[in-house]
Amino acid sequence: MRQTVRESDIKTVKHIVGSTGFFTEAETEMAGELVETYLSQGEKSGYRFLFLEEGERTVGYACFGEISCAERRYDLYWIAVESGHQGKGYGKKLLEGVEKEIGRLGGEKIFIETSSRRQYLPTRQFYSARGYEIEAQLRDFYSWGDDKVIFSKTLSDAASKESGPKDRNRPLKIRRIQFRSMSG
Repeated sequence: MRQTVRESDIKTVKHIVGSTGFFTEAETEMAGELVETYLSQGEKSGYRFLFLEEGERTVGYACFGEISCAERRYDLYWIAVESGHQGKGYGKKLLEGVEKEIGRLGGEKIFIETSSRRQYLPTRQFYSARGYEIEAQLRDFYSWGDDKVIFSKTLSDAASKESGPKDRNRPLKIRRIQFRSMSG
């Protein structure tokens, strides 16, 4: 796995996301734009990436980042494996890599959002099988009949620490990002 983000990853990420058949054209473009944002702003963008390679080819990736104004909480924004490489344990490997990196960064809890549509049942089962629990379900969030399902997992190192706020007076990180218009 690699963390270095390359210019070529814009096209690669769009290809991977598009190949899954789960995402709209706009969502596929957005996935590529997050790579562009990272390339122009670096870590200041708030996004981090892991890329899974098979030989010389990138076949999966994950995008995650610290949640602004939250203490040691992270979002997993995207995780996708190219359709021809699914079923090989690559998604699990990516998710474990994300968890390890978030733990290394001091993160304690990870949140993941997904759809309630039938198509996403394997996705929800994937997260559940890896110790993620449903925190909330927001009815009709994406469209009528398509709820947002929010999963979370407390990292094992964090679970053994004392619960409760560590320092309520610490400054919280606030990200300011610029997105380019999807129209051009």
